[in-house]
Order: sequence, then C-alpha cells, then structure tokens
Amino acid sequence: MRLTDLPGTGTRAARILSLIADGVHVPCTDGIIVADGVTVGAGTTLLPGTILGNGVTIGANCVIGPGSVLEDTQIGDDVELLQTYAEGAIIESGARVGPFARLRPGAHVGLGCKVGNFVEIKNSLVGAGSRVPHLSYIGDTDMGTGCNIGCGCQTANYDGRRKHRTRLGDSCFIGCDTTLVAPVALGNSAYIAAGSVVTQDVPPAALVIARARQVTKSEGRG
Repeated sequence: MRLTDLPGTGTRAARILSLIADGVHVPCTDGIIVADGVTVGAGTTLLPGTILGNGVTIGANCVIGPGSVLEDTQIGDDVELLQTYAEGAIIESGARVGPFARLRPGAHVGLGCKVGNFVEIKNSLVGAGSRVPHLSYIGDTDMGTGCNIGCGCQTANYDGRRKHRTRLGDSCFIGCDTTLVAPVALGNSAYIAAGSVVTQDVPPAALVIARARQVTKSEGRG
C-alpha cells in the first residue's frame, strides 16, 4: 500500500466503526488503518498499529497485531498473527505467526502451523502442523505436514543465476543451524543433525550428519 492510498481520518474512522458493528473487537483504534474492500470476521481482534491494505481477508476469532502490516493476504479462522508483515500470503486456520515474522509473496502457511519470531518465508508451502519457530529463512520450498525446523535454518535457493526448490516430505526434523542447498529433496521422516549442510537427496527415515568431525587437541605443556 502506498502512502497516497491510505484513507483519510474520516474515512478511516468510518471503516473501523463499520467493522465494530460487524462484531470485530477494536480495543484501541490508535494507528489502525483499513483499506477499502477489506473483510474481517466476527470475533476477530485488531490491535493498535495494524494496517490492513488492499486485498486482505481475515476470518473469525483471530488476533491481528499489534503493528502488523498486511496486503493481498488471506487469513483463515482462529489465527494469531503478531507484529508481522505479510504480502501476497495465505495463512490457514489455526496458524500462529510472529512476532516479527515476514511472509513474502507466495508464502502459504498451512492449518495449525507455527511460524515464529524472525522467520522469513517466500514462495513456499508450509504443510499442516509444521513448525518454523525462530530465526529461519524458508524460500522456494515445498514442506510436508508435521515437520519441525530448528533454529537458524535456511534453504539456499539461489545459486547466483537461478532459483531452485527444496522439497521436504512429511514429519521431517531439521536440526538447528542446518542449510539445505537446493535443488534437494528429503523423504518422509528424514532427520538432519544440527549444523549440517545438505547437498544431496535424503531417503525416507534416514539420519544425515553432514558436518566435519570435531577434533579436540590438548595444548600440551613441557
């Protein structure tokens, strides 16, 4: 949304009052801006500083904000979305997003997913019940259901010339500080040890340890 598209004070107040009349909770109107055509379901709470831009639809009984900015984004029912920037995204019912998450165009967060703080998702499907709790980048990825992505993980989708996709089956476990170098595919229930750099496909139910072996040497004196 461009600044020139933001509704004026009178129009903004009228839109907020219209939402309240439809059963939306607005405990404080400070900084809330709603574009024309936005729909919000009954029982949803809009917290201060929330900006709902063009093409936004929000289901019932959600919590949106504070300080969230949404544009061209569809949100299901019972979603909690805190301090999040989302553009061109789909967030299905029961998902929990934020705080401080960024959903770029093509991000699709499935039923009951968790997308936590300082997570960026771009052009990717996060399957139902999967979790990306914190400090990760998921780009150009097809993720199955029930996966868990550890802290500090990333899909390396760009080789300097082209973008490539990463594919995860269902119930994959990705240990902290792992890099999945696309194009790469992981079978169902694959388990990746923390600190790994994965460059080859992984069969189902396999354990991958892709890191240098630790070597500890005593200093030695005398």
